[in-house]
Amino acid sequence: QVQLLESGGGLVQAGGSLTLSCAASGRTTYTMAWFRQAPGKEREFVATINWSGGSTYYADSVKGRFTTSRNNSKNTVYLQMISLKPEDTAVYYCAASAGGTSIYTKSYVYWGQGTQVTVSS
Repeated sequence: QVQLLESGGGLVQAGGSLTLSCAASGRTTYTMAWFRQAPGKEREFVATINWSGGSTYYADSVKGRFTTSRNNSKNTVYLQMISLKPEDTAVYYCAASAGGTSIYTKSYVYWGQGTQVTVSS
C-alpha cells in the first residue's frame, strides 16, 4: 500500500511559478506521474518520471514549462511549473505505478488527494 500526499498548490498570477511536491509512503521504486483535472473536464496527463528519474515525459501543453523530478531518499516527487497560464488552473494529482511510464490514468494504482492550482489572468 502506498499513500501519496501532494502539497504546494495555491493561487498565482499568469506568468508566475509554483512547485508541487508529492510525498510517498512505502517503497520508492514506483513510476510516478502528475495528472490534472479542471472543473467539468476529464483528468488529463501532465508528466511522468520513471523510478530512477532518468526518464521523463510531458504533455505537449506543458512541455518546456513544467519539469518533474524526484528525490528517492526523501520519497518525494516534484513538479516545477513556470510561465503558468490561466488554462493550467486545475486540481493536480500525483499517482504511482509499479509498471513503466504511461500517460493513461488506468496505468496508475495509487493516487493522492490532489492540490488546487489557480492561475489568475
